[in-house]
Amino acid sequence: MEEESVKKKLKIKVAVVGDGGVGKTSLIQKFTQGKFQTDYIKTIGAQLTHYETEIDGYKIELMFWDIAGQDDFHFLRPSFYKASKAVIIVYSLEENSLGERSFDNITSWYEDVKQYCGEIPVVVFANKVDLINEQTLDKAKIQNLVEERNFLGYYTTSAKTGQGLDHAFNALSKEIQR
Repeated sequence: MEEESVKKKLKIKVAVVGDGGVGKTSLIQKFTQGKFQTDYIKTIGAQLTHYETEIDGYKIELMFWDIAGQDDFHFLRPSFYKASKAVIIVYSLEENSLGERSFDNITSWYEDVKQYCGEIPVVVFANKVDLINEQTLDKAKIQNLVEERNFLGYYTTSAKTGQGLDHAFNALSKEIQR
């Protein structure tokens, strides 16, 4: 009789935060369902998306909590952060006020999550790379912030094209599986 290998299963809650309009919902939909929706639909409160993967013999269920970025919902955030094991902070690379503001707010998002979750792994997704000339991207600026805050890293992503998504989400999964 052959022995079946028993796989360890991990359930990991991941909070996905960032300003409204940076593409949090679109990133999760593209990664988990392969879809991209061109129309912007504001997240009300939070949306939960499950995704299963296997890494190093572990069956991992990622539960992405896509938390509304608008200030209208700030009072709900603590209950959505509860029990998160990692956080993805998303900002927009667009060269406009949303891009600038969302980058400037990375630290605020981190402090907000840290207040309720303590020190948990943090990665930054620099989204909408398809809308800029990547060669003009100031990588040192984001790298400095990542190092100052001791984040796990940052990834340039595009919810529209899928660029960088597999690499970013898989790197996060491996890191939090440890």
